[in-house]
Amino acid sequence: MFRQLYSALTSENTINQAFEDLTQMLQHGAWMFDRANEVLHSTAPADEVRQPLYDRDRSINELERSIRRKVLRHLTVNPGHDVAICLALMSVAKDAERIGDYCKNVFEVGHFYREGFHVTKYQEPLDRIAAQVAEMFGMVITAARDSDESQARTALARASEVRPHCDRLIEELFRDEDRVEFHEAVAYSLLARHYKRVAAHLANIATAVLGRLEDLDFYSDEDETEL
Repeated sequence: MFRQLYSALTSENTINQAFEDLTQMLQHGAWMFDRANEVLHSTAPADEVRQPLYDRDRSINELERSIRRKVLRHLTVNPGHDVAICLALMSVAKDAERIGDYCKNVFEVGHFYREGFHVTKYQEPLDRIAAQVAEMFGMVITAARDSDESQARTALARASEVRPHCDRLIEELFRDEDRVEFHEAVAYSLLARHYKRVAAHLANIATAVLGRLEDLDFYSDEDETEL
């Protein structure tokens, strides 16, 4: 469905540019996610990453505003036309904007938490989750840019693994509260939540690519129920 809608709309220059803006937002988000995790693992200095990362976030915010302007311009010139896809585009632009915020949150954990990670039981699963989410960015960028439904489905399948895994880690941290230093437990739980949110917003964009517009912001009982 989304493929046909996208093809029909690419002849409209304004909307075509809005789709390009969305792709750029996701590319910025992928860069931010990678840099934030480098700071987290002390492979990049926070002081050098901070300003470029926050600059990217401002670019994401401006691109979201640009998409809104383009969509509103399109609907003003073509009242009543393509309303569903325009609303979906504005919705997923908000998802891409929120991804930037959560990437900043991951960076802030790495920047402000200086005690180190010592509990393999939590560190290794979170590292695997971060790698899975990083791969999701590539899938969703391709899906959104090329209307690639195969990549969108793969991203959704990946998200369905990541989100409950993050929930289980947080639940386990509560059970281990006497065996994990409080500050370290807070850092692990924050990372689990931030990774889960990034995966959820990427999944929402993938859902739009599949044309399941009625499912935006909704998940099954097994998955996350709200963004």
